[in-house]
Amino acid sequence: MGALPTTERGRLTRRRIVAAALEVVAENGALGASLDEVGARAPASRSQLYHYFEDKNDLLRAVAEATNDTVLDAQQDLFAGLGTWSGLLRWTDALVALQYQREGKGGCPLANLLGQVGERDDDIRAVLASGFDRWESSIRAGLAAMYESGELRTETDIAWLATCTLASLQGGLVLAQARRDPGALRSALDGALALIGSYRTHVAARPFGAHTQR
Repeated sequence: MGALPTTERGRLTRRRIVAAALEVVAENGALGASLDEVGARAPASRSQLYHYFEDKNDLLRAVAEATNDTVLDAQQDLFAGLGTWSGLLRWTDALVALQYQREGKGGCPLANLLGQVGERDDDIRAVLASGFDRWESSIRAGLAAMYESGELRTETDIAWLATCTLASLQGGLVLAQARRDPGALRSALDGALALIGSYRTHVAARPFGAHTQR
């Protein structure tokens, strides 16, 4: 592993390199990303690159960590509302709206990076797995709050529901990306909502579907 910066200038340089690497990986893929292009965009010299990062895989691990933070930090306000049914709906609606803005392109950045390098580098796979763990933990915390408030029945398996919800989200993102159809994500998340809804203590009639007004 490269040297961790001990000065603010060093920290800024390292962050600049990682930001440039994020751009290059997003455009060219992890395997097509070159250190020369990262250095040109940063800008940073070869000696700086190798001072902060041992090799390309070390840089990609930093990219994986930054990808986790970018994806999860963008949802923090929505995660804070997951302790209520209305907050759960807002979160799913926001995810679907983003896919409509992107016309179904892009998929999940964590899953994309995992598919490119996860089988080649176990350390990177572990970093990305920790990102999915954090994502699932946020969902689980929201469901636990619903449980504690009495909105979910006592027999509800919170951990299982959180895993099912994240799996539905990821599957929906893959289908939306493959088909260029954000409605696939809507359907997948509506399935997750229907499952969660089946454990609610007081269920109001509410149909699900891409054309449902929420």
